Amino acid sequence: MMEGKGKLELPAGIEQSWEVLLDPEVLKSCIMGCKKLELVEDNKYEADISMGVAAVKGDYTSTIELANIEKPKSYRMIVKGEGGPGSIEAVADINLESVNETTTVLHYNYEAEVGGKVAMVGQRMLGGVAKLIIKDFFKKFGKELKKVEAHS
Repeated sequence: MMEGKGKLELPAGIEQSWEVLLDPEVLKSCIMGCKKLELVEDNKYEADISMGVAAVKGDYTSTIELANIEKPKSYRMIVKGEGGPGSIEAVADINLESVNETTTVLHYNYEAEVGGKVAMVGQRMLGGVAKLIIKDFFKKFGKELKKVEAHS
């Protein structure tokens, strides 16, 4: 079991941060290696993700589900993926905290469980990979927000 948490300052108000966070196109461009993201039912997506990182290298067929949605404050993201290197299940809780009209702080914490060949790799290495994927996501997300800000 891997766990982690962190926070990030977003360059937008809470409503706008929320909208961008839940935009499927944005999600697709922010998830590392995401080739396809399709809404299959309310708040549930199917994704094809191709990872090129260390032990989790490979193609995964995943579902991404959003639950416990409390607009514009918080939601839970449930990710399940199956692929050549094994399986991964992760749950992340996302909370948005309004600072002012142009700044929002995003708090996240996650738990992830891996199975299959991937599970044989050391926890430390997997923890590093998880952090990398999450950091990458938020870095891209920050850029997407700036794009939206520039257009508004």
